[in-house]
Amino acid sequence: MQTVTLKIDDNISEKFLWLLKHFQSDEIKILEQTEYIDDDTYLRSIEGMRESIQKARKEPLEKGVSLEDLDW
Repeated sequence: MQTVTLKIDDNISEKFLWLLKHFQSDEIKILEQTEYIDDDTYLRSIEGMRESIQKARKEPLEKGVSLEDLDW
């Protein structure tokens, strides 16, 4: 099963949700239904995130990890 995140215009959200409800529960599940917020607002809403970023900004570059050394 795949997970897809959609940003749905308020003008069609009711119709879109109506359509989704016509699928069987083993075909489609609504995992989360929230109002859209931009990335910056979302990150600021996480407790301790701002402090963590401010602390990381003060660290010397030598303590950082290069992109080549990251294990993606």
